[in-house]
Amino acid sequence: MTEQVRVDVWLWSVRLLKTRSVASNACRAGHVRVNDERAKPATPVRPGDEIRLRHDGRERIVIVERIVRKRVGAPIAQECLIDKSPPPPPREALIPIGLRERGAGRPTKRDRRELDRLRALNQSRVAHDLDLELGESE
Repeated sequence: MTEQVRVDVWLWSVRLLKTRSVASNACRAGHVRVNDERAKPATPVRPGDEIRLRHDGRERIVIVERIVRKRVGAPIAQECLIDKSPPPPPREALIPIGLRERGAGRPTKRDRRELDRLRALNQSRVAHDLDLELGESE
């Protein structure tokens, strides 16, 4: 019999998720897939399996190299998986556009118009990028 371990235990032990309960909740919520099938917390994981994890707004794709049952240090954890994840989005893309500082008070009419202009610019840029992804011409 090949060596196997629960997917929630493995995700926790290789430090992809902070606690085992967070890993179990991610499985129950449908954020974890093993070999393109939705995984329950007790789904067995073997070397060579592909795990897709949606967490913190990005998708992680990892291939299981080694099985570990206990939480290990970061250098050992890196040896237990092959990371095939796309690079994280640039930091500028994560900054929300048009948010005011807390306590700045109610925006003036001029401030509101500038915020509306920024939001419209951002929405048109997102729509343009989506059109390019879908293959629609400009």
